[in-house]
Amino acid sequence: MLNETVKDAMNEVEKISKKTRASVVSEEVGEVVEIIGNIVSCNGLASVKMDELVQIKNSVGIVINLDEDRVGVVLLDSPRDIEAGDKVKRTGRIADVPVGDELLGRVLDPLGNPLDNGPKIKTKERYNIEREAHPIMERREVSVPLQTGLKAIDAIIPIGRGQRELILGDRQTGKTAIAIDTILSQKDTGVICIYCAIGQRGDSVAKVIDVLKQKDCMKNSIVVVASGEESPGLLYIAPYAATSMAEYFMEKEGKDVLIIYDNLTQHAQAYRQLSLFLRRPPGREAYPGDIFYVHSRLLERSTRLRPEFGGGSLTALPICETLAENVSAYIPTNLISITDGQIFLSNTIFQKGIIPAINIGISVSRVGSKAQLPAYKAVAGDMKISYSQFEELEAFSKFGTQLDDETKKALVRGERIRETLKQSQYKPLKASEQIVVIYATNIGVFDDVPVDKVVELQNELITLSHSSIPNVLKEIDDGAKLNDKFKNEIKKLAEGVVKRFLSSNKG
Repeated sequence: MLNETVKDAMNEVEKISKKTRASVVSEEVGEVVEIIGNIVSCNGLASVKMDELVQIKNSVGIVINLDEDRVGVVLLDSPRDIEAGDKVKRTGRIADVPVGDELLGRVLDPLGNPLDNGPKIKTKERYNIEREAHPIMERREVSVPLQTGLKAIDAIIPIGRGQRELILGDRQTGKTAIAIDTILSQKDTGVICIYCAIGQRGDSVAKVIDVLKQKDCMKNSIVVVASGEESPGLLYIAPYAATSMAEYFMEKEGKDVLIIYDNLTQHAQAYRQLSLFLRRPPGREAYPGDIFYVHSRLLERSTRLRPEFGGGSLTALPICETLAENVSAYIPTNLISITDGQIFLSNTIFQKGIIPAINIGISVSRVGSKAQLPAYKAVAGDMKISYSQFEELEAFSKFGTQLDDETKKALVRGERIRETLKQSQYKPLKASEQIVVIYATNIGVFDDVPVDKVVELQNELITLSHSSIPNVLKEIDDGAKLNDKFKNEIKKLAEGVVKRFLSSNKG
């Protein structure tokens, strides 16, 4: 009888135990050991994962360092009232961002929170901010042009969809202006544009947003902002978060996407600050040894996918800042070796009034020429040769040597080409408009026109071409070759413009 009672009691205890175990949720909690800047060292999180979000009081951080006895967490806001001994809770969630069409037209922070006073963003999907790049077998060749709207780039340093083209130069030489003109050129093309501001001043970002709104380009754009006042952690994750947003459109919707990183010099400095706080050994210029990997794993995500893997593309225009035109500095050389070409802006050229201030001699595109429109290929080669000859002859002519007629002719043509490559900010041109102007310049139509009148007459030529030869413009934009018929029509129209100008200014 006693044995039966004990047995029944033990069964009852087992039932209660099972219910208790089912109702208990295990929670791994750590403890803050040390705080340096925005870096929190903590222990007790034995199972925490890299890039996992953790909560410390009212602050959120990302796990960035895993040591044997400690975990390094970078806070995404100020430490505020965090102290040693505070509890650190795991969330079990890897850092991610919302993705989808709901982001278009919005200004966000790197976590997907709105900064434009609009409604909270709700999307069906979220992507991790750190994602593996697509393997080579899922990619295809770059064969479709991405027009920047700038003659100097589309003709000489062309960019293709899926390419990574670095824009570098000293401060205030027009790097961001080139990037914004490229976004404006994508209006009504179906290309999604993402502008990621890293460490920029608030007023600079506000101007960019204002231009995009004025030009009605926000509807196909997303602006991701981590301003200079934000924590280094937020600056560090910004480009990765923006790239994840871009990858959704590339993979799920098969769209072409353009992303601007403005700029990766600030990003590298934020990562250097975090690494020094984490006591990682500093290397060249005090940057940590993995700074190359930090940028390469970011830029490697830009590509053009095969149709069975989404069929979209992601074109990256990273911006990098130089000091005194020193292209051989650590971060610029790293980025040059990662990207598929570079557009170098020279302060010396900028001071001469040549805008965009592109140093064509050391700027290069290793991919884009394969993606140029057929009509562009017919005019770009001649212009490159004429302009490179002109630069050599111009330097030679400064010695005061007596010049022959051929040299004088080359100098005259080169001066007109240089004027042709000048372009006002926020006024990108269609490919057909550029080709009309470049072809007319190549064949010498503007050789008899004063240099200071070349741009004015070219603008007149572009305006007239829309009313006089609209069929030529349309077919060129659609990919037609520059045949003899098109050449004759452009030549006839350009000669008429110049003839009227010369006759009205005769005497």
